[in-house]
Amino acid sequence: MKKQDAIDAVKKVREISPKRKFTQSVELMVNFTGLDMKKPQNQVFVKVDLPFSTGKGSGKILVFAKSDEFVNGLKDKVNKIIEEKDLEAISKDKMKVAEIMTYDGIFAEGPVMLSVARFLGQQLAPKGKMPKPIINLLSFDEVLARAKTQITVTNKKGKFMPVVQAVVGKETMKDEEIAANILAVYDVVMNSLPQKKQNVKNAYVKLSMGPTVKVGDQ
Repeated sequence: MKKQDAIDAVKKVREISPKRKFTQSVELMVNFTGLDMKKPQNQVFVKVDLPFSTGKGSGKILVFAKSDEFVNGLKDKVNKIIEEKDLEAISKDKMKVAEIMTYDGIFAEGPVMLSVARFLGQQLAPKGKMPKPIINLLSFDEVLARAKTQITVTNKKGKFMPVVQAVVGKETMKDEEIAANILAVYDVVMNSLPQKKQNVKNAYVKLSMGPTVKVGDQ
């Protein structure tokens, strides 16, 4: 996929999409071909570091913490903090466990890792949601900045489908920024496929409530 093709598609989407009273997201859809979705190697579940933050829909960060220093140091920096003392109760609440699964970045203060594994390991590990350890708050700031522009892209919608869909921007962003995000998602998804580009049928972009526009010839 060429960057200019992505820019042209974004421009076309803006031209043909009806105006709304709210800021719409820009979405990318990549359709697959020649893949048996029942085979694990064809099931897409990837993390993508976007060059530009999309705002809504990305970078939800959760931290498991123990010490008051960590809790106080992370306030207003992350979306949710779960303290070690609450882990056992949460592990017995299916709704709260399901909520944890919705976060893009999951981290834990070092001493809490064992408790997370004990109470939530069986639920989080199979989904690839076990937290990454935080060594100290200073080094975590850089990790946090990167995590806030990271999104998860998967073709699982109840069952695995021959298509992925991801939010790559919002209409208030510049065309070049959205295009850069489109390329980032496309490249990671394409390279995760067994036959790379040969398994990509086509790609489209659209606004939340607008028609689709094909992106070049990929």
